[in-house]
Amino acid sequence: QVQLVESGGGLVQPGESLRLSCAASLVILRYYAVAWFRQAPGKDREEVACISSIDPSTEYANSVSGRFTVSKDTAKNTVTLQMSSLQAEDTAVYYCAINTRKIASEHCSMGAADYNTWGQGTQVTVSS
Repeated sequence: QVQLVESGGGLVQPGESLRLSCAASLVILRYYAVAWFRQAPGKDREEVACISSIDPSTEYANSVSGRFTVSKDTAKNTVTLQMSSLQAEDTAVYYCAINTRKIASEHCSMGAADYNTWGQGTQVTVSS
């Protein structure tokens, strides 16, 4: 069974950075589009960023554009979400997701319904 595991979350102060990683078992992430989502307490899940598989292209939510960067490490079979200039509004549980039925995508989707496999999430808390 394909599993995704997020790591790297923690407690940071406003303005600081964090790097989240998404690792996979039984699949090679370079062949799949991978998306990051987040959910804050009492709020709906929202898209954060995604990266395609072929000649990787990326997309970002307006709220994180210019501060977050998503990339693939093919050697480690991971996808990284580098987050900088973190704000209190970034506090949430962050999830990575793939669609195991869609391989070799030229583009990635920011829609949660397009993904069928999710990690358990990692908590990011931004507070002074």
